[in-house]
Amino acid sequence: MKKMTDPKAQAMAVLQKNHLRVTKQRKTLIDLLVANPDRYVSVTEVDKHMRQAFPGASHNTVYRNLEEFQEIGLVELSSQSGGMVVKYRCDESHHHHFICQRCGRVQEIQLPTIDWDFLTQQLPGAEITGHSFELYGLCAQCRQLASH
Repeated sequence: MKKMTDPKAQAMAVLQKNHLRVTKQRKTLIDLLVANPDRYVSVTEVDKHMRQAFPGASHNTVYRNLEEFQEIGLVELSSQSGGMVVKYRCDESHHHHFICQRCGRVQEIQLPTIDWDFLTQQLPGAEITGHSFELYGLCAQCRQLASH
């Protein structure tokens, strides 16, 4: 099967596959996230954008859509110092990110395989249900700008 390269078409297909209606609000939300493929967008910014586009929309509707999008793998939600942020999912494989603290650009990084046995030995009786790993700093462009 040929993989779709258009992120919006891919997102619509994921919505339909998961039996979620393709509404004007969901299309607008996807447009916003697809327009920012290499950075996290604050959930507050998403909420403001959606409520400007749809004045009758509630905060709960916006957050519920983001949570549903996360459940079906369309977005990645993350907690950063400024609050919750969201990003359109790069692809379907598990990966990690480097996030520039100046411009907000997100770059995918690869890590070696995690030694789960080593980790579970340190947590006797615990059940690991997930993990998150992000690196923060200045991207090459921002670092170059900072040195001038």
